[in-house]
Amino acid sequence: MSTQLTTEGAKQSLNSHVEAKGGEIFAKYGPQIGWSEMQAILNDRSCVRYPCTLDFDASWLQPGEFAYPEPKGENPEEGFTLYIHPHFLTKLPMVPHLVLYQLVRVNYGDFASSEDAETFAASALGLDRELYYQTLCSLADELGGSPSPLPDETSGHACSCGHSH
Repeated sequence: MSTQLTTEGAKQSLNSHVEAKGGEIFAKYGPQIGWSEMQAILNDRSCVRYPCTLDFDASWLQPGEFAYPEPKGENPEEGFTLYIHPHFLTKLPMVPHLVLYQLVRVNYGDFASSEDAETFAASALGLDRELYYQTLCSLADELGGSPSPLPDETSGHACSCGHSH
């Protein structure tokens, strides 16, 4: 007897998968992921599927957006530039929170949701998902914008900072 995978089942499966992958990152690079560990993660193809470089440049970002992965070409194999708001140059210990959130989009494309990004990043950092989410909201508040940098994503999850994502 064959089982049909529903869209909801696929979403749950992806969320479980990203949680496990985040746990692998935590086990390999944790418990504290700082700037040097983040660089190692970006160069580890078992963690980041495609080449990814960081650039602190807001010109590629929407108002209030803290980071965005821009493909370097038409094929993902060409890599991504992860643009991060330059405000965070003075907060390098928090950059992994922003980068790990974006890596779900790099690794899994448009199918990944903001919930998947939260799950992955929280697991990679060894944090409770709600604590991670509150930290993300706080970082987004520093820019006066939404904590949801995944395009066209509205999960309806609201946080105490007043943003929906």
